[in-house]
Amino acid sequence: MPDADAADPAFAADVLACFRGRRRAIPARWLYDLAGSELFEAITNLPEYYPTRTETALLQRYSGEVAEHGGAGRAVVEFGSGSSVKTPHLLRAVKPSHYVPIDISGDFLRESADALAADFPSLEVLPVEGDFMHPLALPDAVAALPKLGFFPGSTIGNMVARTSVDLLRSMRNTLGEGALLLIGMDRIKSPDILVPAYDDAQGVTAQFNLNLLHRINRELEGDIPVDRFAHVARWNDSYARIEMHLEAQADVAFQIADERFSMAKGETIHTENSHKYGPRDARLLLRSGGWTMCHEWTDPDNWFALILAEAKPFQTAP
Repeated sequence: MPDADAADPAFAADVLACFRGRRRAIPARWLYDLAGSELFEAITNLPEYYPTRTETALLQRYSGEVAEHGGAGRAVVEFGSGSSVKTPHLLRAVKPSHYVPIDISGDFLRESADALAADFPSLEVLPVEGDFMHPLALPDAVAALPKLGFFPGSTIGNMVARTSVDLLRSMRNTLGEGALLLIGMDRIKSPDILVPAYDDAQGVTAQFNLNLLHRINRELEGDIPVDRFAHVARWNDSYARIEMHLEAQADVAFQIADERFSMAKGETIHTENSHKYGPRDARLLLRSGGWTMCHEWTDPDNWFALILAEAKPFQTAP
């Protein structure tokens, strides 16, 4: 039987808060255990999921320009590195002194870091397991070096505006004044393109979302009837975001960590947001987080933006 005491206490706290309260929502970061991370990597290869291939093409084409704008020779610090499949395009162009991948999923992080180290044998790879939503202590080897933060995948869109600003400020604190940040942001576009990207025909995104319930059962002694929930993706125009939910298909009752809960048919658990940004929205968000945009690259369809920003000294007057 799973040991609830061995589960991540923050995970347990967020899950129990979801079911104890009126607003049923669980932070999206808990989707990414090892199984969830592997499922997300499968999602990135689906025909409907345009962000990964679009951003990868931008990195292939423009990483050299990133290096020309001041990235060459810096220590590259990647936030939420995942499988690091896009990272080699940047590393080849920037030729960093060190590479520091940061991810909350330790097993997945170490596997990816080992694979990348094998591809770049002369590069010192220093993985850091942790929650990049908070300031982190980087390895001593890079503490005094100029840094290039890397935050691909439009992951910034998973957060509401307040949390996004907090994260950008946290990144600034982690990287230091004078650092650069290369960040991917998904653009607003037709729901006819957006919704299928988060509700694919093969059902891989549904498996990814439902895995959260399996994780609760595995790690928190739950008995949620997963087969009575369905994955739902919808476009919320008021907030310019795709929302992912898990919807109860019938009245259900279940246990989590010795507590009993119930949900009525049609109730949902809100599991993820994916906000989309227009050009001015992106600039304002970065400025609010302490970053000034230096350069921007987009694809021919203007579906996705790759933005280079700098942590310039704060000014107290115009």
